[in-house]
Amino acid sequence: MKTVLISGGGIAGSALAHWLRRRGFAPTVVERAPAPRTGGQTVDVRGAALTVVRRMGLLDEVTALRTRMRGMSVLDADGKELSRSTESTFSSGRLDSDDLELLREDLVGVLYEKARAEAEFVFGDAVAALDQDEHGVQVLFESGRRRGFDLVVGADGLHSAVRRLAFGPTEQYLQHLGMHLAVFGAGNFLGLDNWQVWLRDGSAGYGISPVRDNTELRITFGFESGPLDPGPRGTDAQRQLVADRMAGLSWETPRLLQALWAAPDFYADAMARISMPSWSAGRAVLLGDAGYCASPLSGQGTSLALVGAYVLADELGRADGDHPVAFARYEQRMRPFVELNQALATENPGGPASEASVERAKNAIALDD
Repeated sequence: MKTVLISGGGIAGSALAHWLRRRGFAPTVVERAPAPRTGGQTVDVRGAALTVVRRMGLLDEVTALRTRMRGMSVLDADGKELSRSTESTFSSGRLDSDDLELLREDLVGVLYEKARAEAEFVFGDAVAALDQDEHGVQVLFESGRRRGFDLVVGADGLHSAVRRLAFGPTEQYLQHLGMHLAVFGAGNFLGLDNWQVWLRDGSAGYGISPVRDNTELRITFGFESGPLDPGPRGTDAQRQLVADRMAGLSWETPRLLQALWAAPDFYADAMARISMPSWSAGRAVLLGDAGYCASPLSGQGTSLALVGAYVLADELGRADGDHPVAFARYEQRMRPFVELNQALATENPGGPASEASVERAKNAIALDD
């Protein structure tokens, strides 16, 4: 049984572990965090990704976790309502769609519970070095342990260690999109009832969504900027940088900034795309954001991860583990789908892509039975 190391225990990594086991491989997932990661924004499962979730037997469970938004308001700088909609929201699109919006941590939890009995999970460690030859890959972990695998998959996000080790520095492949986002949770001190609120003033703004039966908020700050280097993600220096950029906004901004400093799940990063001429190098291959991040601005990162996991495992199974053949077919099937979905991020600067573009992109791949 061929062994596969998956770096990253998020959506892409857990989904891939399930599908690889179904196709006769022995997957091991290594995740830097001490447990499945919590926090994060809401994510969308759309189009072909819904088919993947259904084939995993998880559609009912994921559907039960979906958000229940009634609509949204768009506010001016002082909090005065400029417009409202009961038909769609910026985060999820049309409310009458079959697409599913849910918290990222909830989807990660569902996928982990599905995969944990099918794969080995190693938490609190990460890949430090790779040494490939014709027989396999020797992996050095940050803990100092060494293990050999037949294949290595980088499902470790925008700042992928596997990509850096197997393909070179991130800067070769990253396209900055001129914006930074910060996401964190708080209690529902605004009393929102399944109703999103969006405010923008100049180059900065935020969106607020109630979650968990209106007991909590997920707050997303955004501001326009070129590349920044505030230090490691999640540090006080990064919080201060975000707070400084948002301080000029009015309405409930002071209370939101208090929540930012108190939030244990604060996360911030640049909005960027990853564009690569190839997603494989020898016995290493990339999946999801590590290979083709579309950025949260596309609304399709989760769907790309789920579909990519299905297609990669499918091709490895069809090729009976012949990885050069499988990796080539994986790219051939996925690249047109990836390119359409990546384009959503820049179709409408400052706003969501058109419904027509989203509909076309989310279904632009065939998943063979």
